[in-house]
Amino acid sequence: MQKAKQRRALFIALLLLGAGFVGVRSLPHPSLRQIQETVWVSHPEPLAMTGGDPYVRALMRTISAAESNTNQPYNVLYGGNTVQQLNHHPNICVEIVAGPNQGHCTTAAGRYQFLTGTWQEKARQYHPKSSSWFSSWGDYSFDPESQDLVVYHWLRDTSAWDLDIPNALRDGRLDEVLRRLSGTWTSLGYGIESNSMTARLPRVYENLLQEELARSPSGQLP
Repeated sequence: MQKAKQRRALFIALLLLGAGFVGVRSLPHPSLRQIQETVWVSHPEPLAMTGGDPYVRALMRTISAAESNTNQPYNVLYGGNTVQQLNHHPNICVEIVAGPNQGHCTTAAGRYQFLTGTWQEKARQYHPKSSSWFSSWGDYSFDPESQDLVVYHWLRDTSAWDLDIPNALRDGRLDEVLRRLSGTWTSLGYGIESNSMTARLPRVYENLLQEELARSPSGQLP
């Protein structure tokens, strides 16, 4: 009788263990990695895209220094978790735990922390594959090179910012450029969410510009 009870208890325990395993496997967003696996870096990673204006490339890396300065910038979500599938914008709303928007959630993702709606809007304009058949569905690839190219062409679009950003950078007007962009990327220093990198951005930009110019000595578009 005692052995029968023990076998029954063991059977129930195995069932509960199996249910727990299934429960863990069925959690939403199984592709997310925890924040502990994100490594914050002291120097912004190189861009995935090749070529382009070195001044704009340096600016892009400066933006990411403030927004996503990790070893996986293209995969990072707001808060530090990462997602591995980049066939489209993750569209995962992460709770904001501090600051003026605390209690809300944000879908910011990738190297430039695109909100879902902003990504769809800008991808329609600047995505390298925007003329493909899937563009009508708004399902644009969020791969690293596409993230870069969308931001690169957006920054070079004078009508988008009412400012010729490449020329302003060449004239040494970085402060004006960062101020103009801060409405989009608030961590650049004039918005509502400055962080520990904000005050260092001018120096970060100058260092990155030297790197980018060294790769393109003429300082011109290829």
